Amino acid sequence: MTHVPVLRKGKPYRSLNAYTMPHVETGEPVAEVSLANRGLIARDLADASANKRALEQLRVRDIIAMCGRAARAFREDVLPLGDQPQSPEQYVRQLSSTTGMPEALCRANMAKICLVLDEMEAVLGGLTRGLDLDIIEAGWGEQGGRKLSYVAQADALGAVLPSNSPGVHSLWLPALPLRIPLVLKPGSGEPWTPFRIAQAFMSVGCPEEAFGFYPSDYSGATEILLRCNRTMLFGGASTVKPWEGDPGVQIHGPGWSKVILGDDCADQWEDYLDVMVESVSANGGRSCINASGVWTPRHGRDIAEALADKLGAIQARPLSDPDAKIAAFANPKVAQGISDMIDGQLAVDGAEDVTQRVRRDRMIESNRCAFLNPTVVWCEDPAHPLASTELLFPFVSVVEVPQAELLERIGPTLVGTAITEDDVFVRELMASAHVERLNLGPIPTNRISWDQPHEGNLFEHLYRQRALQATA
Repeated sequence: MTHVPVLRKGKPYRSLNAYTMPHVETGEPVAEVSLANRGLIARDLADASANKRALEQLRVRDIIAMCGRAARAFREDVLPLGDQPQSPEQYVRQLSSTTGMPEALCRANMAKICLVLDEMEAVLGGLTRGLDLDIIEAGWGEQGGRKLSYVAQADALGAVLPSNSPGVHSLWLPALPLRIPLVLKPGSGEPWTPFRIAQAFMSVGCPEEAFGFYPSDYSGATEILLRCNRTMLFGGASTVKPWEGDPGVQIHGPGWSKVILGDDCADQWEDYLDVMVESVSANGGRSCINASGVWTPRHGRDIAEALADKLGAIQARPLSDPDAKIAAFANPKVAQGISDMIDGQLAVDGAEDVTQRVRRDRMIESNRCAFLNPTVVWCEDPAHPLASTELLFPFVSVVEVPQAELLERIGPTLVGTAITEDDVFVRELMASAHVERLNLGPIPTNRISWDQPHEGNLFEHLYRQRALQATA
């Protein structure tokens, strides 16, 4: 059976403690994963400053060039996986088998990661707002007639990662050309992507010291969050809530992303139906940038019914089917619990599952796993609990509320696609603290410009600008 080891300074380490990942459809063992305990992680993090010095032997621009070579290796090469080789196609099948993500979506996420690596210079340009990258390397320099100095806030970036979608791994990649080593705790069902990224970089000459890879339990995740001065934490609301006030932890929780129709465009809503469908259903609805709400001043029920017709045509398919667009839940009880929660909330007046007019089978069991088919809820009451719910499948609530009240009611919004040409409303959207990333015009919420961070800014998380005066 395939073994996924711990990586300590990039070197494989087999632990006495391990767990087995089963295939979500068959239950057959797919791989054994070594577990790192809290003490081992703490011991290795004592060498963080030395690991950083090893990465600092490379120039920033050399690592940027390395990113392009790593992209090709990640996409095309046979790379080590423990004591076995792993081809790109094996990676896709293994990733799909333990996460429930259809193989077609795994390939699409693989391409997304490679795109970020290939475009790393533009990504860094967005993160640093055009800073001369030589200043990062030297620690200080001049740009625009000003002396500038930046200092790293940490010797390593810790990342507590999820299992829902491999595309999120593109968010921590810029740490490497910023010359900050990585301490990665993978999701229990998705060690494949961060491990393969590490192997791709090491295969093109990146120092082994840049990579710590520690499959672990909650105590190991806590050790990383406490010991790394700068971390990224991915998870649901209950996972991220205890760390929300910690400035050293960059939170990547639920997005509650939305499509917003202005008064001036609401009557033409049919022109934007495909934007709404893509926003809700892309990547199996598993991303924080998927829309979980459509907010409109008029035609709410008509929009909900039209979305139900479009999304209702998406059917659960086997993971190997090239047309599969919905991910599986490895544990049918989880899917059943989500479906029961929706039904329980629908018992509260003010909301209706309009998808049932198209198809009544929200949950589909297949072998050992289950699928949740797309669900559209019409919320006549904007205060209904389902109006602000985000779930790990294509789920969307359509909410009707006057434009004058909309921005007060929408709540936190990672990505807001605002379809309007009303200058006054645009200015109100620009001033809204609720919306983190704003798309003006019919741009699906899932379409990201990688030179503009959509959740936090990794450069500002890792570096701070300091005052500098010098006599020469």
